[in-house]
Amino acid sequence: MRVLIVDDHALFRRGLEMVLQGEEDIEVIGEGGDGHEAVEMAGDLLPDVVLMDIRMPRRSGIEACTAIKDAAPSAKIVMLTISDEEEDLFEAIKAGASGYLLKEISIDEVPQAVRAVHGGQSLISPSMASKLITEFAALAKHSEERTQQVPAPRLTEREMEVLRLVARGLGNREIARELFISENTVKNHVRNILEKLQLHSRMEAVVYAVREKLLEIT
Repeated sequence: MRVLIVDDHALFRRGLEMVLQGEEDIEVIGEGGDGHEAVEMAGDLLPDVVLMDIRMPRRSGIEACTAIKDAAPSAKIVMLTISDEEEDLFEAIKAGASGYLLKEISIDEVPQAVRAVHGGQSLISPSMASKLITEFAALAKHSEERTQQVPAPRLTEREMEVLRLVARGLGNREIARELFISENTVKNHVRNILEKLQLHSRMEAVVYAVREKLLEIT
């Protein structure tokens, strides 16, 4: 896995690099100090995973996230930040981030986070997950009050099954086992679902599933 690290604190970047370089299956291919460098390097290096802070000079991590998804569509982006603001979390998800981790996590957990996101999972720090679930519940409630003006895109029965399992937090491998299909088939279904619904990430798909009452949140 090829990883790009972007943070305006050089010491933190170096610490991440030292930990990740000790892993046989992970290679740090570059480091950047702000969002502007992040976009340029992602376009040139085409990383598999980008570990990026939110609050950075010149260009924020959220602004860079949107641009990176255009420059390197296959890159998975994990926000690694001190910000526990709900707004930052929601904006990161809308921008296409696959993970949102607070810097309070043990640095030894980072390699596993990289592998999980690269494998198709979405990660959120536990303290932020409760805020996200609260927002999901609010979305579900508001959906009862709003009138649907444009019909939702039609998903096949199989795509609906996959979407429900994605919304439950299952990874591609788990979904494949659940539905007795190959992991590649699951990836194709997820890609088709995101394209049909005009979404950017699995996390946005969860929001959609809640809003359309495909997943109950209590």
